[in-house]
Amino acid sequence: MKKLWFSAAALLGLLTAAEAGGSAYFYRRTMKRNRVSVERTMKMAGTDWEQYFPVLETRRARLLARRHEEIYVESFDGLRLHATWIPAEEQTEKAKVVICFHGYSSCGMNDYVGLSDYYLRKGFSLLIVDERAHGKSQGEYIGFGCLDRRDALCWINWAVGRCGQQAQIVLHGISMGGATVLMTTGLALPAQVKGVISDCAFTSPKHVFTHVLRSMYHLPAFPMIQIADLVNRKKAGYGLDECNAAREVRKAKIPALLIHGSADTFVPCRMCGEIYDNYASEKRKLIVEGAAHAESYYKDMDAYENAMDIFLGGIIQ
Repeated sequence: MKKLWFSAAALLGLLTAAEAGGSAYFYRRTMKRNRVSVERTMKMAGTDWEQYFPVLETRRARLLARRHEEIYVESFDGLRLHATWIPAEEQTEKAKVVICFHGYSSCGMNDYVGLSDYYLRKGFSLLIVDERAHGKSQGEYIGFGCLDRRDALCWINWAVGRCGQQAQIVLHGISMGGATVLMTTGLALPAQVKGVISDCAFTSPKHVFTHVLRSMYHLPAFPMIQIADLVNRKKAGYGLDECNAAREVRKAKIPALLIHGSADTFVPCRMCGEIYDNYASEKRKLIVEGAAHAESYYKDMDAYENAMDIFLGGIIQ
């Protein structure tokens, strides 16, 4: 009997150690800046970007030819955050400004190469942000919208200071950036913020991690997510479901346009439906058939831009 108990205890110890080791590995690969891989994220997302390289390269060259500035602000917790400012060619008293938030493991100037063309044609100035722990912004731990929403307030205040009290600001986010702008709607926002556009946002880090573990790695979320949550509270200062876009939008007071691809396997389209159902203010939704993660604009550019025309036409003068 003693041997049986000893064997059972040893097995339990090995399983516990393996689970702890797996959780630590998952956490480092997901949350720490120096372990996050752009290539791994793109592979998991499954979007075929090669087919869009010609239009991306053309628009990248056009964007970089424009006059632009490197901007820095300090976050609420002392980080130096970076953005690229691209002013409109014609400056007006009621300046139109879009603040752009990118996806996980990317950076602002990568994710907004395509969409920048639309905004510049429409007379907007662009503030293209590198979210904390990405690009040229400081930070060791990824914010997943929970911390970035507070950084967004810094960028909003900067834009108002630059463009004046009559500025008209739109927040546009893709993937993690989409979650960021939706989580921001739960905060007290300046009157200059007129609306948000969110493309393929997740509800919370906990929910998207659970989905990825089950669908891509065929692993149970428990107890890996619970362990990662405890570690993240200590290391990064927030819980993985502490800030949930589907809950935060219940406090929204500004209009939103929600966009998602029907074939998104990385952030499932059902999350868009949950957020839409909970959104407390005026809302519109566009589901692009056959679009994978973050592909909606390129999959059906006409539908995407038409949805933006209608939405922005109702909130921007």
